[in-house]
Amino acid sequence: MSRQVNKTAADRTFIEEARRAQLVACAIETIAELGYGQASLARIAERAGISKGVIGYHFAGKDELLSEVVGEVMARAEDYIRPRVSAESTGPAVLRAYIEASLAFMAEHRNHVLALVEIGRNSRPGDGGPSLGPRFVEASIGSLAKLLASFQGTHELRSDFDPMVVATAIRAAIDSVPRRLADHHELDVAHYGRELADLFDLATRKEQHVQDHGPERRSDQ
Repeated sequence: MSRQVNKTAADRTFIEEARRAQLVACAIETIAELGYGQASLARIAERAGISKGVIGYHFAGKDELLSEVVGEVMARAEDYIRPRVSAESTGPAVLRAYIEASLAFMAEHRNHVLALVEIGRNSRPGDGGPSLGPRFVEASIGSLAKLLASFQGTHELRSDFDPMVVATAIRAAIDSVPRRLADHHELDVAHYGRELADLFDLATRKEQHVQDHGPERRSDQ
């Protein structure tokens, strides 16, 4: 069996792509169930019903496989969240959809999230493994800050808050949930999402001014 780890996605056959996807899925399930330290290539291969050597044919090693896992989870989250956010048209609704969809993804894809938490807790920047470091976090915050600023520009959200500060707070709140989920499997993620959405809606919504029409006139006057 010749190694194909240096092939690009365009060079791989349908069967090779399917096998890689299967191995990524098995890695996610194994890491979520056993933890990072126990999720050896042998254990992943056992779950996939193949020999360890087959993984070596498709991936250069565990680091490459785990990098693929991170990419798969991120892509799946993007595919889940984006259409739910795009379906809304107002600033407050978009912000609520962003927060609630982010947490709904965690609830519906717990093993994906648990695997990501395990990788994040155990991988080390610069060791060749997958990266979940500051660059990724800053990119997420920057995109959200631009979104908030755009709705300030259309007067759909309050204009007197710093979008970067609020975006940082929102991402911190969302990104704290996976670790809580890993430690508390009974966590009601949907409730958590609604509470966070309510919190940041109150923090960013424009004040509703009620026009004073003066004393109400009596009908018998």
